[in-house]
Amino acid sequence: MTDFNKILDKAKELESKMKESQENIKKIRAVGVSGSNSVKVTLDGEGEMQKIELSDEALKEEKSIVEDLIVAAHNNAKNQIKNKTSEEISKATGGLGIPGFKWPL
Repeated sequence: MTDFNKILDKAKELESKMKESQENIKKIRAVGVSGSNSVKVTLDGEGEMQKIELSDEALKEEKSIVEDLIVAAHNNAKNQIKNKTSEEISKATGGLGIPGFKWPL
């Protein structure tokens, strides 16, 4: 029975660490850039866009080019968020990972 109690204690500890990680993830920010910094997109840890910056040079480009630059900057920020989120989860789980669990970004 002692082993089962140890398992329950570990599960409670992991749950606490995961809650802390979720709070930390909300605070994460990533700035994606494209076009030699002519477009910058800031995302939060939940993947929500917080800010977009367009340089004067970017605004002189054709609409389709600006659209592509925005997409590229967003994807850059999204990849950064994925990496930072994975790092945060690894801290909480001690690098164990959770089989079958994938963040929605």
